[in-house]
Amino acid sequence: MRYFKIDYRQGKKRETIVLEAPSKIDAIGEFRQMTLGVMLSVKEVSKPLSLRFRKWIEAYRSPLRKRRVAQEPYIATLRQIAVMLDAGLPINQCIEEAIRSTEDEMLKAILTSILADIESGVSLTDAVEPFRLQLGSISVSMLHLGEQTGTLSESIQKLADILEQIQHNRRELVRATRYPLFTILAMMAAFVVVIVMVVPQFQEIFAESGAELPFPTQLLIWVEHAVTRYGPFILAGAVALSLLFSYLYGKYPKVRLEADRLMLKIYIVGKVMHYAMVGRFVYIFNVLLNAGIPITDALDAAIGVVENSYMRRQLEKIKRAIEEGRPLYDGFEESGLFANMIVQMVKAGEQGGALGTMLQKVTKYYQERYQHIVDNVASMIEPILIAAIAGFVLVLALGIFLPMWSMAEVMGM
Repeated sequence: MRYFKIDYRQGKKRETIVLEAPSKIDAIGEFRQMTLGVMLSVKEVSKPLSLRFRKWIEAYRSPLRKRRVAQEPYIATLRQIAVMLDAGLPINQCIEEAIRSTEDEMLKAILTSILADIESGVSLTDAVEPFRLQLGSISVSMLHLGEQTGTLSESIQKLADILEQIQHNRRELVRATRYPLFTILAMMAAFVVVIVMVVPQFQEIFAESGAELPFPTQLLIWVEHAVTRYGPFILAGAVALSLLFSYLYGKYPKVRLEADRLMLKIYIVGKVMHYAMVGRFVYIFNVLLNAGIPITDALDAAIGVVENSYMRRQLEKIKRAIEEGRPLYDGFEESGLFANMIVQMVKAGEQGGALGTMLQKVTKYYQERYQHIVDNVASMIEPILIAAIAGFVLVLALGIFLPMWSMAEVMGM
C-alpha cells in the first residue's frame, strides 16, 4: 500500500488528510467519496508515524500472534470437533460450539475467522490457509485431505493424534532435563553467594597479613571484584547479547542456518534434536502418505514441522529428488541425516512395495533412540556436573586454605 497526503479546503479552513491507497487515482477517488471539501493538492508520502503506531497498538491488542497456537487447547478442540462431526453435526455448528468451549483467546479468534469464512461460502481448506503459521502446515494438509475425501472427522482425529505425539515427546524432554537444569541453577546460586558473602571476609584477613597470595586466592578475589563492581554491567551485557542473537537469528536466515547447524554438534543437545526432528519427520511423512496425501505434499507438511532450519534444508533434498524423478531413498541418502541402515531400509521398502511398513519401522527406531537418550540424559550429564562441582570446590578450598596454611607457618616461625 502507498500513502497520499491530500490538502483540501473545507469552508474557509485548509485541512490535511493522509489516505492509504494502491495508487494516486484510488486515493483521489476515495477522497471524493468522503465529500470533505475541495481538493487542493495530492502528494505521495511515507507511512505516517501515527499510522505505524496505530498498527502496532492494533497488533498488540489483537489475540492473533505470529507464532504457533498453544498445542494443548488446540488438540482438545480438534478432538471435540472430530467427535461432533462423527455424530453427524455440520462443520459450522461444530466450530461454533468449539468457540464457546475454548478459553484460549488466540484459538478463539482463529476459529471465529474460519467460521465466518465457511458461512460466507469459502471451503474449509481456504478458510484455514491464512492461519498456516499459527496452526502448522500439517493441519492444513490433513484438513484438506479430510475435506476432499469426505473423511473429515477421521482426518481431524488423526491430526490430533499426530500433534499429541509431538507434544508428548516435548514433555518427556522437559521432564528429563528438569533435574540437570535445577542442579546447574543451584550451583550458580551457591557460587554467587560464596563469592559475594564469603570471599570478602577472608580477603580482609589476608590483606592484614601482608603475605603473598597464591593464584587460586587471587582468582577468587578477582572474580569477587568483577561480580561486586561490574555484576550489573555483566548481566546487562549478557541480556543485550542474548537479545542481539535472538534478533539476528530471527532476521537473517544465514545466521539461523549456521546457528542451527552448530546446535547439532553440541554434546547431548545435538543428538536429542537430531533424533527428535528426524523421528518426527519420518512419523508424519508416513502418516500423511498412508492417509492418501500426494508424496510431495506429504513431504512439504512433514518438513514444515522440523524446527531446525539446517535439517529442514537437508530434508528438502528428498523432495528435490522426487521432483527430479529419482527414487525416495536417493533423497534420504543425499540429505546426510540418515544412517546407511535407514537408507537401505527405505530402499528395500520402496523397491518391494512395502514403503509404509518400512517407514513404520524407521519411526519406531528413532522413537526408541530418542526415548533412550531422554531416559538417560541425567546420567549422561552427571559426569559434567560432578566435574564442575569438584572444580568449584577445589578452587574454593585452595583459594581459602592455602593462604591460611601460609599464615600458620609464618606465625609458627
